[in-house]
Amino acid sequence: MRPTYILIFAFLLTIIVGTFLLMLPISVTGQPPWPYPLSTPPHEYGPQFNGGAPFSVAFFTATSATAVTGLAVVDTATYYSPFGQTIIGILIQLGGMGTMTVVTLVAMVLARRLDMRTREVASATVSGTGLGNIRRVIFGVVLLTAVVETSIAAMLLGRFLYLGHAFQRALGEAWFHSISAFNNAGFSLYTDSLVRFATDPWIILPISAAIIIGGLGYPALLAFYSSGMHWWRWPMTTRLVVVGTISLLLTGWIFFALAEWTNPNTLGNQSSSGKVLMAFFASVTPRTAGFNSIDVGSMTDISRVLTDMFMFIGGGPGGTAGGVKITTAFVIGFVVWSEMRGGRAVNVLGLRLPRSAQRQALTVMSLSSMAVMAGTTLLMIQTTANLDQALFEVVSAFSTVGLSTGITATLPESSQLVLITLMIIGRLGPLTIATALALRTTPLTYELPKDRPLIG
Repeated sequence: MRPTYILIFAFLLTIIVGTFLLMLPISVTGQPPWPYPLSTPPHEYGPQFNGGAPFSVAFFTATSATAVTGLAVVDTATYYSPFGQTIIGILIQLGGMGTMTVVTLVAMVLARRLDMRTREVASATVSGTGLGNIRRVIFGVVLLTAVVETSIAAMLLGRFLYLGHAFQRALGEAWFHSISAFNNAGFSLYTDSLVRFATDPWIILPISAAIIIGGLGYPALLAFYSSGMHWWRWPMTTRLVVVGTISLLLTGWIFFALAEWTNPNTLGNQSSSGKVLMAFFASVTPRTAGFNSIDVGSMTDISRVLTDMFMFIGGGPGGTAGGVKITTAFVIGFVVWSEMRGGRAVNVLGLRLPRSAQRQALTVMSLSSMAVMAGTTLLMIQTTANLDQALFEVVSAFSTVGLSTGITATLPESSQLVLITLMIIGRLGPLTIATALALRTTPLTYELPKDRPLIG
């Protein structure tokens, strides 16, 4: 099997096992799907195990957790028991780190060696990594994950204890939200996500830090470790991720503050410091995280459009973030800028961009755009959702974000299947799936005559 097939198989197997575990009676509390009435109750079709979660609910949740998305058709805080919430946390961890990264780590520990096939699979999991140093990379990924998640959990634990939570509850919530934040999953153990902590910097800032660090991607983080802050030694991926992350965070922070400053349903009734903090988090979380400290459905139309754009771009490659990735969006931007200036080569932040990367970026962007358009069309056909709602849900699912205007739980089973498909495609990557499904396994040995069509 080619590495892409193995990655897809391992990902789907994780979802299947997670679905089975979430269907067990021990995984649910017996409470209603949501603590408040819905105009249209969620569809609960499929087999059940003695009162456990129905297949459709468990399958959607397992997919959302493994794809580190965060969309939910039931309330995670009240519907799932501590056992079920633990399963969700494990699925998030596996989906964020990469199922095959964990498998490779286990193989290293047991066999103390890596054959070429295992190295090739692991290299495909941690994109951009050569086969020779995959052992060091995987240990670095695991160590980085453990350090960041433990640090964030310790900060949150102290705050939850200060707020009066019992130690066991505070520890569980701290670990769960730390895992969910670093892996950009967006699952929360609170019905309102983080709305109740919207102006609490001791909760919002640690979670924001975990989201940003996880969203940078392992290649960029490992480049920091090996090269330090020496810009000239960074590869192009790291340069693009750093510049793109800072640019998008600052742009979104300012834009959300201006757009929502006087909106009484979001920032309007908060203090100035609260508005600044909430606007900052509104800029952080669309980067595939999925937490929200303000009601997305109450945001202005222009804010939701910007959120759509941020979700579609996503974070850095080779990590826990989704979307088309910062590198893809910025590479296309540099290509356009170079073409407008009439340049012969595309130069990106002091380095020359190869033509193969330009074609790859165009392919990823085209496939992603087609997936979003198809998903939006299907959702509008199957439901009464308008374009704004359908587009938001589809982009959120495809980019593995998890933000919602509030219609996910009311969608029919057919629409939930559309979102499930988009989450799987979005997490594995359009290019990975397209490569795995390609019929041709050997390169062409000839070239056709060259011609130039009229463009524009």
